[in-house]
Amino acid sequence: MGDKELEKFRLQWREEIWERNRRGRATCGERSSKKRRQQREPGPGDHGDGEGEGPSGRQRAADDYFYLAESLLEGRSSPLRERLEDGRCGGGTETGSEARGGPQGQSAQAPGHKENLLDQLINDLNEINEIPFFDIDLPYELALKIFAYLGKTELARCAQVSKAWKVIAEDEVLWYKHCLKAGYQVKADIGDFICWKAVMRDSMKKEQTLQANWKNRIGAASQLQYDEGGILCEAHSCNGLVVSGYTSGDVRMWDISTWDSSALYLETSQSSAELGPRPPVSFVRINSTIAVAAYKGGAVDVWSTVLAREPVHHYQHSQEIQAIAMASDSAVIATCSGYQVRLESCDEKGYWRKAQRFELQKLVSYLQLVPGAPLNTDGSQPAVAAAEDTVYLLNPDAEPKALHSIYGNTVTCLDVSTNQLACGVKSFGWIISHGNKIHVYCLQTAQPIATLGNSAGDFTCVNLKDSPPFLAVTGNKDRRVRVYDLRTSKEVISLYGHQLGVSSVQMDDWKIVSGGEEGLVCVWEQRMGTKLWEMHSRHPVRHLRFGAHTLVTANIPNEKYPRGASIMDDDLTAHRRHRGTIYVYDFSVDKSAPVLPICRSTYDEDVGYSYNIALSMPYDQIK
Repeated sequence: MGDKELEKFRLQWREEIWERNRRGRATCGERSSKKRRQQREPGPGDHGDGEGEGPSGRQRAADDYFYLAESLLEGRSSPLRERLEDGRCGGGTETGSEARGGPQGQSAQAPGHKENLLDQLINDLNEINEIPFFDIDLPYELALKIFAYLGKTELARCAQVSKAWKVIAEDEVLWYKHCLKAGYQVKADIGDFICWKAVMRDSMKKEQTLQANWKNRIGAASQLQYDEGGILCEAHSCNGLVVSGYTSGDVRMWDISTWDSSALYLETSQSSAELGPRPPVSFVRINSTIAVAAYKGGAVDVWSTVLAREPVHHYQHSQEIQAIAMASDSAVIATCSGYQVRLESCDEKGYWRKAQRFELQKLVSYLQLVPGAPLNTDGSQPAVAAAEDTVYLLNPDAEPKALHSIYGNTVTCLDVSTNQLACGVKSFGWIISHGNKIHVYCLQTAQPIATLGNSAGDFTCVNLKDSPPFLAVTGNKDRRVRVYDLRTSKEVISLYGHQLGVSSVQMDDWKIVSGGEEGLVCVWEQRMGTKLWEMHSRHPVRHLRFGAHTLVTANIPNEKYPRGASIMDDDLTAHRRHRGTIYVYDFSVDKSAPVLPICRSTYDEDVGYSYNIALSMPYDQIK
């Protein structure tokens, strides 16, 4: 409260206590005066002496003791002397008390008069930093409620005040909530660990070590290769699972969370195998529940990530499949073929059915499901489709709704978050001077939120759902990676480091990872805007996904049938350099990068190749 309110509260408190004391002392004065009058009137057996011997003398002594105790409780240092002085002055108890303790007589106290208990208590309440008064007066639950508003640093400081504060500041409930707020041990219960403060400390230390490994490129790198297959056509990863499809029609799956390097073979359905040689794979998608593969010709196979091997569902489109999408946390699939968008879903019993079917007026090029959207009664959820220059919102049991449509401006990229949609638009014709832009819309209101950028090159990729709040990262054909603020529609970061166009991007709170058409993977520090390190491969980066401690990149070649390669499964004439590669980096392992042979070679050989490394003591030619 403010100073005026506190002063008003003190004054009211003084008046209330003084009023009660005045009434009590007045009552005691009346009783004592009545008894003295009875003592002065001689009775039949009273001789007039023996003032302290009879019952009246004993009663007066008891009254003196009560008066002495009451005065000491009120804070007076010499109550008997004050009473004698009041008797000499002829003042009654009530008048003397008002003169000593009333609000009007407060200013008439001598300069050396000591403060009473009320003033001392108020002074103690003001000195909160020195006297933790609520250690005893306040219940533990209420004190815990107050400490819940403090952060980690404030709790550590409060634990140094006293033992009572240390017990409250190290309560398990407080540190359990801080762990959940920071994202540590989200699925754990409060009884799973004995000391949640130690869990918080270890988790923060582990996070700092992991961030240092990211910056210094310390970890283990491996390649997921399938030598018996053909050329890599498509790859996708999610929650420690990686799936890939090849021109031979094979589909492989890896579980990188257990670091099992052997690929799990996913068999195709019998209906697609009866058609002859297996068609090449067009698209693959995977989440924690299912894996999906779409083939040339319109066939779609669905596997369970737990059962694997045999497909659990299969359906066929009449035409080629242009795009495929899958929910991140449920068994819902969306595929588009021609002008038709089809949604397939699985119920709780494991039965698959066609949930929704939409007919559009244009060919779909990009398709995504809205993450986090509630499922409909039939198991479907809203989807967003980009068809040429129009973006449609596909809600179950409703007609397709056009969110964005500019004639002649083709949509070049698309990304959807829980509440927003971002699409890259290519300028065309007489408005080419305005440049290419990113349009952001709200899915609930279907209204535009922001228009980002004014670039001469086409926007090739945009990431909205994985970016921090109010930020969006984009890649462009002009070889730049840009970060935009959705609140101001301005560019906040611009990074240049690719030799060709940027093909895929992703960012988090402190870093940005981008992949280019030349096969370069760059890791950027967001705050400084500098490149930490890079990795190069032969083919363009078509898939890029990183988590807390892993990074998965897929380098997929543009030429699926290089010269000299055969489409036969048993013919391995295609060289390894033409097949494409999936790289997995694990930064939680404290393992340095592999040492090149020249760095660990001996001096026995006369000549060697330094791999263009500027060694401090080069020994390419030793004589």
